[in-house]
Amino acid sequence: MQTKRIKRAVHGVLLLDKPHGFSSNQALQKVKWLYQAQKAGHTGTLDPLATGVLPICFGEATKFAQHLTDENKTYIATVKFGETTTTGDREGEILQVVACNVQPHEIEAVLPSLTGAITQIPPMYSALKVDGKPLYAYAREGVELERTPRQVTIYAMKLLDCRDNIANIEVTCSKGTYIRTLAEDIGKLLAVGAHLTDLRRTATATYQIAHTVTIAALEAMTMEARDALLLPVDTAINALPKVELHADAAYYFKQGNPVWLAGHIPDGEIRVYSEAGLFLGVGVQLANGRIAPKRVVNL
Repeated sequence: MQTKRIKRAVHGVLLLDKPHGFSSNQALQKVKWLYQAQKAGHTGTLDPLATGVLPICFGEATKFAQHLTDENKTYIATVKFGETTTTGDREGEILQVVACNVQPHEIEAVLPSLTGAITQIPPMYSALKVDGKPLYAYAREGVELERTPRQVTIYAMKLLDCRDNIANIEVTCSKGTYIRTLAEDIGKLLAVGAHLTDLRRTATATYQIAHTVTIAALEAMTMEARDALLLPVDTAINALPKVELHADAAYYFKQGNPVWLAGHIPDGEIRVYSEAGLFLGVGVQLANGRIAPKRVVNL
């Protein structure tokens, strides 16, 4: 008879280096199993083709997972010029081959026109859902749907290297950016076509690839060593301004009540702490000047 695994109340953020071939959900479920965690969620889908930074939120940190999903991301995209595919990446069938010898200065010349606020049409081979069904499912059935263009922001693009029509390009962008589409657009501007052959996410918000851990490394660790890797819950919202409440106000805030705070209160969402430095949750300023709890943590 198989012994039932006892699930633990785990809280914090793990910076996972998602491996190639895993969907984000597969990586999440594997890590959740390793930690025997009661509750966990990931923060921004990476295609199976892609690797790199995938923050996993456990327990109370899941309340702030959307903040990380909405944050800017940085990628290194490997782009092959002279070939287009059905999916925009190397997993698709080749559509067209163009003889070319793309030079670094040619790539650098077109990158500025794709930097800033740009419009993208989501690719058919994407996880975006229409009527509850992902676009890639329609594509596999040979159905192409009209997609609504969306505006995204490319904050920076830099050519790292280029050899034999294969370039590595660093991209910092807003959420919702399709790097495959960006690679195809670069190929179109150079009139030779292109597709994505590899994609590595190197940063999400302030989380960097250098601080990630692999699934293989986690498997080799003790539970204590795994727990030691978890970052505090509030690191998920480091970008928000911070305020501290005196003991009485902190108590009422934790109970879900709006509280007064002397002095200037930042607009929008606020990280809220006690005077002792205990993270209480996220609050928002009301019209009457009080701070109302929006997400309270129970740590």
